[in-house]
Amino acid sequence: MADPTIQTFCCHHANGTDMAVTIMEEFNTDAYNAVCLFSSCLGILGAVYQILPRQEFANKHRWLSFSAARGRKIIVWLAVADLLASLGVFTRSTIWINYKNIMPAVEDDSSVVFCAISSALIQYFYTVTWIWTLIYAIDMRLILSEKASKTLYYHLVAWILPAVLTTVGLSLLYLPDANCHTASSLNSAVLRILPNYIATYVPIATVMIANPCLYRHSTKDMEQIITSASGQFTSREREILDAIKVKFSVINFVFYLCWVPNLLNGILLWTLWFHLPAEWIIAIWYIMALMNPLQALFNCMVYRRWRNGSEKIILPWRKVEGSFPTARSPQSRESLTSSVREEILPLLQTAQSVNGYRNYW
Repeated sequence: MADPTIQTFCCHHANGTDMAVTIMEEFNTDAYNAVCLFSSCLGILGAVYQILPRQEFANKHRWLSFSAARGRKIIVWLAVADLLASLGVFTRSTIWINYKNIMPAVEDDSSVVFCAISSALIQYFYTVTWIWTLIYAIDMRLILSEKASKTLYYHLVAWILPAVLTTVGLSLLYLPDANCHTASSLNSAVLRILPNYIATYVPIATVMIANPCLYRHSTKDMEQIITSASGQFTSREREILDAIKVKFSVINFVFYLCWVPNLLNGILLWTLWFHLPAEWIIAIWYIMALMNPLQALFNCMVYRRWRNGSEKIILPWRKVEGSFPTARSPQSRESLTSSVREEILPLLQTAQSVNGYRNYW
């Protein structure tokens, strides 16, 4: 998981009096790592499924083809970042269980290095997922405005900004000696630890605030488009808009579900540091260990609908075996059904023609 509190455990602990050590005395690290392994495995499966190549079918409506191609590209990069983050959690937990300690001993430099590097990579890739989640909402507005995609800028922001945030936050925490628990004063401790919390929680909070606003404006834009295209607003148009609102709401809900525990953990730590409820903090850590990697699995569900006729997942082993038959034979189509899964394009759902506005969502 991506949490500044766990990252402080990578530091050397010169004695057993600091708060982190006190909490760790009540913390079952094996159970925690087991939860991380379970959730990261599910996250890996969800991300891989999302990345699998698709066979796309052309649609006569220009809005469909336009939004499908752009949305698909962003979703794939989001899934790639999710996959790498989940792999990082899985690898770190596996090694922690078998070889390393979560909290390194005083002279255990190798564990400090491993913990710091693995935490940095996990932090980086999860920050990338937050940025891609925000970019998807931004691009939806551009699509509805028929504006060109800013692909180059998307990649620059999505990959460079997380690198800067992660590097600054963790460098101040670990350098030069990875003794973040032995600061000489409270002010120096805050200056060393707080920047990493800011670098982590500001992107999360930004997505939580910005995405609902962006999707709300996108819904209004969609209403104007449908009204101007059909000249009226009947119950069928209302059904389409309601489906769009539900879709956007579920996307927002999933992000909140996965990352609100992290914000809650940070708030409790910084407001109740001298009177920390250890049991509550540990319970939140378990929730984070479960929900953070599951973001990849949930994204696999919320960014698409399982309907026929839009695109099909191409299973690599079927493709290699040459088992894809021609579409001309009825028998071939039945065979094809058993080897691929059909799904709707991102944020779109099959609908009947609405006054000439066919299959928009």
